[in-house]
Amino acid sequence: MNPELRMVDSTDWMTLVLLFALVVFTLGKYLFGSRFSNFIVLPFNNKYLALYSKKGKLLNWFHILLTIFQMTNLALFIYMGKSIVFGASADQEFLPFWLIAGLLVTFEAVKILVQLIKGYIFNTYSLVTELIYNKLSYFNHASILIFIGNILLVYVVKDSKIVVYTAFFLFLLVNGIGLVGLLKNNQKLILNYSFYFILYLCALEIAPLVILGSYLKG
Repeated sequence: MNPELRMVDSTDWMTLVLLFALVVFTLGKYLFGSRFSNFIVLPFNNKYLALYSKKGKLLNWFHILLTIFQMTNLALFIYMGKSIVFGASADQEFLPFWLIAGLLVTFEAVKILVQLIKGYIFNTYSLVTELIYNKLSYFNHASILIFIGNILLVYVVKDSKIVVYTAFFLFLLVNGIGLVGLLKNNQKLILNYSFYFILYLCALEIAPLVILGSYLKG
């Protein structure tokens, strides 16, 4: 009886998390309808980036709302994913969901701050802000797939490794499309700052994925 009660309680709070994410996403859609229309087709059409990435406004409400949506869903996905893939007990080996969410937010904030400082030091501030904006835009878009995966894992096919792997693969695929587009559209600029770009990829993009992979394996 006790394990069953814990499962019901877990589903209840996950429902609240998903509802919160949906409300945030809906606010972004209805408060910024035109911007959202361009954003939703981002992997197939870079009009959104062409219109907004050059403006240098990382702290706009649409971007903030979608980033909150992203962080919320990634935290929940990581929380459930490790348990499903590796059979870990959520009561024993997991960091609590809110701690995972807090760590993600803190890590992303620190990473952006470090990037901006490096941009200022190397006199590449405009390039850095564009890189950050583009990367976050694709992360935010890919988190829609993570949101769908979370819904499936909570309500439809609980403990499905296929859903975890598929959602994670699609998340990487969307971000891979973004990276290829970024390289294609900024070849000359990136070549001029090749040292910074390599440093950026190794220290602030590849290293976090290695750390995340190590956490999931551990």
